[in-house]
Amino acid sequence: MKKQGYLGIDIGTQGLSVIFTDEAMRILSAGEGDYAMVPGLPAECQEQRPADWEQALAAAMGDLRKKLGSLGLEMEVRAIGISGQMHGEVLVSSAGVPLAAARLWCDGRNEAEGHELTALFDTKVPKRMTAARWLWTIRSQPEKASHVVRVTTPAGWIAHVLTGGFSLGIGDAAGMFPIDHATLDYDAQRLADFDALVARTGKAAAVKPLRDLLPEVRRAGEDGGALDARGAALLGLPQGIPVAPAEGDQPAALAGSLIAEAGTVSMSFGTSVVANSVGDRPFKGVDRAIDHFCAPDGKPINMVWLRNGTTAMNAVVEMFGKVTGSGRGDAFATVIPQLLAAPDDCGGLQALPFMDDEPGAGVSRGGTSLVIGLNEQSATPGNVAKAMLLATIFNLRMGSEGLDTQGFPRTEIVLSGGITKTPELAQLVADAFHVPVVILAGAVEGTALGAALMAKFRDEKLARKGGDWQAFLASHATDSTRRFSPRSATAATFDRMYARHKKLVALHGQLDAAVVAG
Repeated sequence: MKKQGYLGIDIGTQGLSVIFTDEAMRILSAGEGDYAMVPGLPAECQEQRPADWEQALAAAMGDLRKKLGSLGLEMEVRAIGISGQMHGEVLVSSAGVPLAAARLWCDGRNEAEGHELTALFDTKVPKRMTAARWLWTIRSQPEKASHVVRVTTPAGWIAHVLTGGFSLGIGDAAGMFPIDHATLDYDAQRLADFDALVARTGKAAAVKPLRDLLPEVRRAGEDGGALDARGAALLGLPQGIPVAPAEGDQPAALAGSLIAEAGTVSMSFGTSVVANSVGDRPFKGVDRAIDHFCAPDGKPINMVWLRNGTTAMNAVVEMFGKVTGSGRGDAFATVIPQLLAAPDDCGGLQALPFMDDEPGAGVSRGGTSLVIGLNEQSATPGNVAKAMLLATIFNLRMGSEGLDTQGFPRTEIVLSGGITKTPELAQLVADAFHVPVVILAGAVEGTALGAALMAKFRDEKLARKGGDWQAFLASHATDSTRRFSPRSATAATFDRMYARHKKLVALHGQLDAAVVAG
């Protein structure tokens, strides 16, 4: 039986996934494809081959068709959406092929260029932004740079393979170069400043102006191209199917969580933690804890990212599991209820969760996680695990203070990630931030659903020649959510703990120096 619906493609760091939804956005099935990092590279170098993404996409489509076939279903795709890992650098030659493997968001070779561009632009340019990577390439690999005619991202490359064009959703584009929120295009003055900087290095003659290299910027609902012969052959679909502008994983995840309204924050807790806040205006100046990009409709997004997520809490739980001889699952089943039952103040314990470095908090070296306040009464698994989790939540609150200072709204938090396996932990986030927290019950995690939603919006907007992104997402909301409201007494306790936490983080440099000296 043929079924009309939407195809969502997500090019992740660990692998690629595709989903097919019906017209009501119910996921009917999913397919998977995998790839690996380029092996044997020096430290800080993280690369993948674009050809591997293409092979994984073909494999994932085969997997999807097989699963749909077992259900007696055949796809009739109305539109296609694409999302992918942001901040990559895919360098394209005049022959229309990648010049080399793509450098990924986690490649750390251009930290100095990020700092340099941050100072030049007076807006934060993290080292993972594509512009910082390109500046490094111009200086470090000038011969390669001289042959580049296009620079794009993983999602942008797959969009090119499918459509032949070079366009990009505004969220992914903002991860390449700063966006001017007045024009909703790349910032023209900063583009000129970038080219002038390149000229001062003596490399200007060898490379094209950056604007000529970057993909065209598109917003949700706009034309992202249509499936051409090459794309049709790769996907096994008819030519001419409309394609939504290819987006980054973070904007697509916002779409998948149905978030578009200013004041709503999407928080994902896992090994790392991300808080994406929809803004009602652009952020002013530079804050080391806050990155900036755009939602699929162009609204400003301010992102606080923590490298140290639930890792420290997990380590505590697993440590107690080793002591008792429990497996990982049994340890969590035993300790997490104790965490939930622990007193609000963790028996007087405070913690730092820095298993790794934390650039946004000014922590340059990991392995400095600690717990203070242990005594005969406070030394319980529940207290220690809760103190570690609260330390991560407090770090996220610290990172968000720059938004509070500028008066950005925060009205609701939508929580996702591994932490939602124990939904009651959402109450701690609500109490720490003084804001209601929502978990979308039954929502599918991952950005492929967001990509499929963007495909549907492209399809419907073409049909009705108009439409509002925020209203479109709201029309897909359901009542099946769990909601946690802040508790005043616990919030007051957490405020006192938070004040102590900030003092402890301020002392971290001295504590680290003492450890190194020892």
